Formats: sequence, C-alpha cells, structure tokens
Amino acid sequence: MYTLYYSPGTASMVVHLALLEIGAPYHLELVDFERDAQHSPEYLKLNPGGTVPALTIDGTVRFESGALLLMLAERHPEANLIPPAGTPEREAWQQWVVYLSNTLMSAYRLWFYPHELGYGEHPAAIRAAIQRRIESVWDRLDAQLAAHGPYLLGEQFSGADLMLTMLLRWSRNMPRPATGWPALKRLADLVRARPSWKKLYELEGLTEWQ
Repeated sequence: MYTLYYSPGTASMVVHLALLEIGAPYHLELVDFERDAQHSPEYLKLNPGGTVPALTIDGTVRFESGALLLMLAERHPEANLIPPAGTPEREAWQQWVVYLSNTLMSAYRLWFYPHELGYGEHPAAIRAAIQRRIESVWDRLDAQLAAHGPYLLGEQFSGADLMLTMLLRWSRNMPRPATGWPALKRLADLVRARPSWKKLYELEGLTEWQ
C-alpha cells in the first residue's frame, strides 16, 4: 500500500498516473493548495520542500516526481513503465526524464511563480524570455517525436510519456500551447486515450484538457 500526497493537476499527477498504470493499492491524501496546506507544519514534516508529490513507500516518505516515477517503475517491472536495466532504451528513458525534470519543470517554475524572481508579475521581457525557453523545449521534443516517435522511446510507451504529457497539459493556457506542435499533440492524444488518464481525471475531479 502506497500513500500519495497530491494536489489535482500538479506534479503529483505523473505519480498518480504511474500508480494507476501499475494497479498497486494506494491511498490518496489531498494537500489543499487553496489553504496553503503544502506549507503547514504537518506537511513540512513529511516534505520539507513544501511541494507535492510526496509518496509513502514501505513507511518512508519520498519526494520529487521524477524520482518517484523511477522508484515505482523499478518496483513494478511488470507494468513496463521503464525498459530493462542495461539496455539502450533504459538509458534513453533516464535521459528524457532527467531532461524534463531539470530543463522543463524548472522553466515552468519561473513561469508560474514570478514572485520567486522577485516580481508580482513578470515584466514583459522576462515573460517573453521564459516563454521562449519553454517553447525551445517543445521544438526539440517535437523534432524527436516526429523523427523517432510516436513515444519518447519510439514505438514503446513508457512512464516517460506520462511525465511529458503532464507537462504538455501545463501549457494549455500559455500563449502557444504545446499541442500546437503536431508530434507533441499526437503523443498527448495517445496518452489521453489510456484508461489511467481517464481514471485520474475522475479521481482528481479534473475537467480541462481531456
């Protein structure tokens, strides 16, 4: 039994999707962002970073969405969320998950939380620079998928596609959503058709970007 501390549509989404793909028993604990519960003393004892997700594994709380995806994928190889160790596909999986975590998620952080850069709202030039940074990632990933897709590992779906599709969703209200890139839209459509995606929407009460 796992316990996932989550908030709908946030970075916890990829971990929730992985749990649904695996089919392992788990329990959901809502971290209510509207009440700033992620910064409550109780939650900070679990995750001092004050972010979601956090996941209880064998009585120990772990965090960081990319790391949790890797942990779950390795603990449940039968779900085929990650290729076998020692294969070129495994190395590609690791490459893309780290790239998405380090390059794209960090850029999104700047986009969604201007106060972390010292602004109430982004100045136009800063906002445009962050937008270009995010869109440069879409350019690279769209080219990768167009040449070698439809998934990040080619013909084989994996947990890396869950992470990417979560991040595609986050762009839905940006000036140019990621689905404006054809290969990215194709990937999004494939993942959104999976039972895990539909079940997550039901459980988390999401409606946008189905």
